[in-house]
Amino acid sequence: MILKNMSFALLLCGGLLLMGSAAQAESVKTPVNKISPDGVGEEIGFITFSDADGGGVDIIVDLTGLPEGEHGMHVHENASCAPAEKDGKMVAGLAAGGHYDPMKTNKHAGPDKAGHKGDLPHIMADAEGVAKAKLHAPNLQAKDLKGHSVMIHEGGDNYTDNPPLGGGGARIACGVIK
Repeated sequence: MILKNMSFALLLCGGLLLMGSAAQAESVKTPVNKISPDGVGEEIGFITFSDADGGGVDIIVDLTGLPEGEHGMHVHENASCAPAEKDGKMVAGLAAGGHYDPMKTNKHAGPDKAGHKGDLPHIMADAEGVAKAKLHAPNLQAKDLKGHSVMIHEGGDNYTDNPPLGGGGARIACGVIK
C-alpha cells in the first residue's frame, strides 16, 4: 500500500512538473504590415516568437512583398506601427519609438551581445520579395516582447552605432506584438 501511494505521488509530481514547464513556454504569432508615412498598409505575413528550449527566443519569419536584399529587424519600445511627426514631416512607424532597451545600454551591438535587447538577426528577402527564416535571439524571452512592436527596416544592419543604430534606414514593415 505504501509503495502504491509513493508511486502515485511520484507520478503526480512528475505530471505537475511537466505541466509547469509547458506552461512557461510561450509563443506569440505577430501579423506584419507594410507601413508608410500615410499609415499602416496591407498585411505581408507573420513573425512568430517562441521560447527556445535552451533559452532565448526562436523567431520564425514568413513575409512577402519586401524589397530584395538584407533588412534590419528589431523589437521597438512601443506597441504601435503608426506614423508620427518629426521635424514637420510624417515618418513611417515612428510611434513605435526606439529600439527596446530596458537595461538602458544605449548600445546597438547585435542579437547575441550586451546591447539593446531589441536587436534581432537581420532577414534576407529574395528577388520575389519573400523572406522566410528561422532565427534565434539569445537575450530575449517571448514574455518580454508583449506590448512592443517588431520593425523591419529598409536596409541591412551592421550592429554598430556607426552609422547610428546600424544604418538600417527607413521603417518599411511593422507588427504589434500582443
